[in-house]
This record gives sequence, structure tokens and C-alpha cells, in this order.
Amino acid sequence: MANVTKEIFISELKKRYGNIHRLDDSLSLYDLGNGAGRVYIRYSKVHTRGQTFYGLRHKDLQKLEGQPAVICFLWQDQLEPLLVPFSDFEDVFHSVSPASDGQYKAQLFFQDAGTDLYIANAGRFNVEAYFGWDQLDSLITKSQLTDYPDLSHVQVQTLLGSIGASKGYDIWIPRNDRGKLDWNLTKQFKYNAEIPLEYHRIEDILAEIDVIWIERGAGKLRALFEVEHSTPIYSGLLRFNDVHLMSPSSKATYSIVSNDDRRTLFVRQLSRPTFTLSKLGENCNFLEYPNVFTWHRRLVKEL
Repeated sequence: MANVTKEIFISELKKRYGNIHRLDDSLSLYDLGNGAGRVYIRYSKVHTRGQTFYGLRHKDLQKLEGQPAVICFLWQDQLEPLLVPFSDFEDVFHSVSPASDGQYKAQLFFQDAGTDLYIANAGRFNVEAYFGWDQLDSLITKSQLTDYPDLSHVQVQTLLGSIGASKGYDIWIPRNDRGKLDWNLTKQFKYNAEIPLEYHRIEDILAEIDVIWIERGAGKLRALFEVEHSTPIYSGLLRFNDVHLMSPSSKATYSIVSNDDRRTLFVRQLSRPTFTLSKLGENCNFLEYPNVFTWHRRLVKEL
């Protein structure tokens, strides 16, 4: 099964980019053209409860450094490839050590609040924006790079609210931020006037969280987002941890949303003993600003 999936992907690579060749000392590393790009292909079966498991060899990742490179995650029956730019996660891999077999262990979690990439000992990262061929196209042809706007805190809130609303969720925006939402970016959506009654014990905490997606009709928290534009990441993690501890039955995901240069800080803060003991990292991810923009744009195209 793995061979069929990989062969289909490689066939599509050749159609799109012409000549490709496999590096001699790896079964999974491919060069496109004359050094135009490099692809590291990993495959997993989808196991019980929709789990996927990947091993990323340290020696293979070293060959991606300094290259216009993506890590391609494959699994059976996927509709489009997940192509993660290595440069976006290079610092994350450097911040942790591989397992005794020389591999970094990774998993994918598929959920309505977005697909998460889990890297063992580093944390979870939202990779929803990396589906499709745009990432590789951008790396290979620099003129095709998307000019992402310089988004403000409130503009990121607006896009996250719009994404959630388009996916059928009720939306919570803090009262003080509602009049600041930027409707030039997206179609106007409705937001809840109150926090669901079920969470009255932690209402004061939830009321300050930047964006919350709530399951329509059930009143259940499904995704919480803290936009850390200039404020400390640690404060957002503390709020998440309070919700996580005081509402243990919640199946919500937690996302710290910030610039790429704060990704390593997120990993470091999440490894603090207080968050390790509470296991917050099992449900908490990092989401970069451009990925919010790309995710929103992709959803708008689909609607």
C-alpha cells in the first residue's frame, strides 16, 4: 500500500516538475530538476482511531538544511499531499534530540479544528495551511511566493473567527475586541453574546481568550486560540492550562498564534514542568500568522 501511494505521488511530481531523481544514500529523498527543490517523503498507514506514525531520520533531515525543501507526509486515501516546508520547523528539530534509533517521531492528528503535526518532545503544530502543492510551487519558483499581509492582532482574530464560522461553529470574541474586527478581510460572521452556561466556573478565563470555536447546538468548546502578537506566550499557555485543568472533560484543542520567529519560544515554554505535568502539550499547538491567512483563503475558495 505504501508503495502505491508513494508511486502516485512521485508520478505527480514528475508531471508537475519534470526531471526528478532519488539521492543515492536515501530511499526517501528526491531532488527536483537541477537543485530546484528537495522533497523528503514519509508514509504511514492510518491506524486505529485515525492515528498515523512517522519516523524522520536525523541524517535525512540534515540533507534538507539550506535547501528549498519540504517534508511530504503521505497516508492511504488522502485527497491532497501535506507538504511542510522544512525551514519552518528546522529550529524545532534542533531544539530536541532524535530517539535512540536516530529518528524524530511524529504523528498527524486530523480534526475539525485543523490538522496537527506532533513532534515528540517538541509539541503540536497546526499544519492545515500546508495541504496542496502551493508550498512546493512557492519554493521552486520564487516569483510565485505569496505576499502575505502584515496582519495585526485583531485582523488575525477576524480571520480565525471567519474560519470557524465557515466550518459551522459558533464563535466567541472578547467583548472589547468585537468593535475592532476588520470586515475588509472577510465576510461578516455572527459571534456569541455569552459563554455557554456549562462553563460558568471558568467564564472569567474564557471571556478573555481571543477566539473560541463552540460546537453549534451542543455548546461544547472545540478550539481555543490565543493571538500572541507582542504579549508573552507564557500568559496564553497559563490561560489554556487553567481551562485544561478545570474542564478536563473538554475535548478542545488549544492554539498559540504568533510569528514564526516565536515558534522555538513556544516549544521552550511548553516544556516547563507545570505544563508537562498537566499534559497540556497533548492538545496544544503553534499556528503561524501566514498559515491563518492561507487557511482562510483556501476555505473561501472551497465555499
